[in-house]
Formats: sequence, structure tokens, C-alpha cells
Amino acid sequence: MRLNKFLSSAGVASRRKCDELISQGKITVNGKVVTELGTIIDEKKDKVLAFGEPVSLQNEFIYLKLHKPKGYICSAADEKGRKTIYELLPKEHRLFSIGRLDYNTEGLILVTNDGDFAKAMSHPSFEIEKEYIVTIEGRISESELAVMRAGVVEKGERLPKAKVTPIKFDGKLTRLSVIIDEGKNRQIRRMFEAINKNIVLLKRVSVGPFLLGGLVRGKYKEFTKEELGLVEEIKNYIV
Repeated sequence: MRLNKFLSSAGVASRRKCDELISQGKITVNGKVVTELGTIIDEKKDKVLAFGEPVSLQNEFIYLKLHKPKGYICSAADEKGRKTIYELLPKEHRLFSIGRLDYNTEGLILVTNDGDFAKAMSHPSFEIEKEYIVTIEGRISESELAVMRAGVVEKGERLPKAKVTPIKFDGKLTRLSVIIDEGKNRQIRRMFEAINKNIVLLKRVSVGPFLLGGLVRGKYKEFTKEELGLVEEIKNYIV
């Protein structure tokens, strides 16, 4: 088995992140640091360590939906001492998030120890849509909506197109649905900054077929039986 697949299947991180860990010399096999991508191991005999800790294949996969609050980051640790989402999750499993939300964004995060599922959800050919509810100050015009739908140009770079639908204006604030399928870094915030709109609240409410629903901020829950069925469909589509 390829080393990166072994690490991913064991729940260390996504396969792409595992490649980074290998290149950085964070992985040892039978006591020797391995930095060559594509290394093949015998998953039944070889002793693999990540960050000095033994790694073994999972006997049980975990799939959770977390409502990330504002004020948390999606990394396992932070040099600035900020709170991480892993403080909100069970400690008995080695889990990682599929994708991220920035510090000031709340909403749905999928968390698992299934590297193949994470790979499938992140695969560019899947073109998974993510929906956000955005609350901004003031009104938004039809011309500004058209700009975002066509792809905002920011500092010479055209951001991907977005599906933008106004929901409600209450006299002070406008609430909108924004759907994207590429997820450039801070894409939603950059889109609204480019048209000089101040975001009051940014919340992700869906990732593909997985919905936030009524999940309370800071809480998580296991996938339903129906959602577990979707996991297998998605893995079969890509992996």
C-alpha cells in the first residue's frame, strides 16, 4: 500500500496533507524517516510513526457534522493560542476536518477519520457545492449581484462564479444565499469586499448533500443512516 494512502486511511489527515507530512520528514517507517512520495509499505508488518506516534489502520470510521462557532480555527493547534474545533470533538479518535472555515466564519464542518471519503469530497471532478448564508450591511443592487454571479475581479484575478440569491432586506441588513463549488481561500469574504460590502455574519449551511440543519453552535452529531449511504456513494464515485 502507498504510504500516503495508509496514513490517510488511518485517519492521520487527507491524502494531500499526508504527502506534505511525508515531504516534511514527519513520518518514519521502521525507525527511518521517509520523505519520498510514492513509498510502498507493508501495512501488516511495517511500523509507521507520525509525529512520533504509532499509526494503524482504523477498525471503525467516524463521520460527524460539527457546527463550528466563530472564534475557532480548524487546525489541530495554533501558535497564537486560539481555540480549535478539536476542543469541541471527541478525543478518543484521530479526526480531521474536510476543508476549513476561517476564524470568523461559522457553520457546517464535516469531520472524519476516513481518508478516502475526505479525498472524494475534495476531488475537483466532484465539483461539490457549498451554500453560505451571508448577512451584510445595507442593500445590494442588481448590478452588484450580476458582478458576483459573473465572477468578481479582485486585484487582477477573477474569482469563480457564484450563485447569489437575496433572501431578505430588513431596512438595515440584507441576507443572501451564496453557493460556490470551488472554494478559493476566503472566497466569500473577498467577493463582498470587492464590491465594498461589509459582512456581519457568514455561515455555511451545506456541503454537498450534507446539511447543517438545526445543529446548535459548538455541537456535533453523527451522520444519519441516510448520510452514511451517501458516504459510500461518494467514495464509489471517486475512489
